[in-house]
Amino acid sequence: MANAPVPRLDGAAIQIKDLLYVFAGYGTIDFVHSHVDIYNFTGNTWGGRFDMPKEMAHSHLGMVTDGRYIYVVTGQHGPQCRGPTARNFVLDTKTRKWQDLLPLPAPRYAPATQLWRGRLHVMGGSKENRHTPALEHWSIAVKDGKALEKEWRTEIQIPRGGPHRACVVVNDKLLIIGGQEGDFMAKPGSPIFKCSRRNEIVYDEVHMLDDEMKWKPLPPMLKPDSHIEFAWTIVNNSIVIAGGTTEKHPITKKMVLVGEVFQFNLDTSVWNLCLSCASKLVWNQGLVAVLVYSPRQFT
Repeated sequence: MANAPVPRLDGAAIQIKDLLYVFAGYGTIDFVHSHVDIYNFTGNTWGGRFDMPKEMAHSHLGMVTDGRYIYVVTGQHGPQCRGPTARNFVLDTKTRKWQDLLPLPAPRYAPATQLWRGRLHVMGGSKENRHTPALEHWSIAVKDGKALEKEWRTEIQIPRGGPHRACVVVNDKLLIIGGQEGDFMAKPGSPIFKCSRRNEIVYDEVHMLDDEMKWKPLPPMLKPDSHIEFAWTIVNNSIVIAGGTTEKHPITKKMVLVGEVFQFNLDTSVWNLCLSCASKLVWNQGLVAVLVYSPRQFT
């Protein structure tokens, strides 16, 4: 597989058919990308680079697609541990043109983002100080890349706040999976908003929003897992999650990467290590996208 044009950390990725759109992300802690790269699976090539709006976040984005339009929600604007923006945008992948979407009621870092029942849902993430978990859940009706309402609607809060979780719609149910509480914060008084580590708690919790609009706990993951917002796919009525990060090393306190691929069987509500997944995994400096072709039945 062809190497990505640039390394990225905490960027975003969306697959539409045989194209993978890769957005933004850190190049280094002091430099952020402000463009989109496109990978073509048929030709095994990268190309079609184009710029993002200047006001759009560079990392910790919420993102989802309806198959044509990509909804880009909130996130961090700038390098190091700079502040978040409430600005939202929509990309028309056929024309590669951007348009504004109604801003969020408050800015967030890496919120769970999904399209469900004709509405764009944005949940959790981190609050403006980058560390405090947010519990808020907002939604707005959308169609063909446009908001159908003039304000965001407040929905039932999520059971546990924080960023970097998978958010999946399957069988007309909305699920939030994994994630963490806490994150790096800007060092007080730093003119460059230098990142300073705080305590983070990675968790394994899974919750589903049911027909009564109540959150229902589901069996937890096999281990705590975070940074999986773009690391999942659905195959044969299973949710497959690849990689991520887990609890820090107990001695060195350094980040520990997850090397496993997990499968959640929606028929049995059981988690397993996925040893025979027919998937291709794209690893891009902490950004993971799961891309599935001609999947075989899981065993």
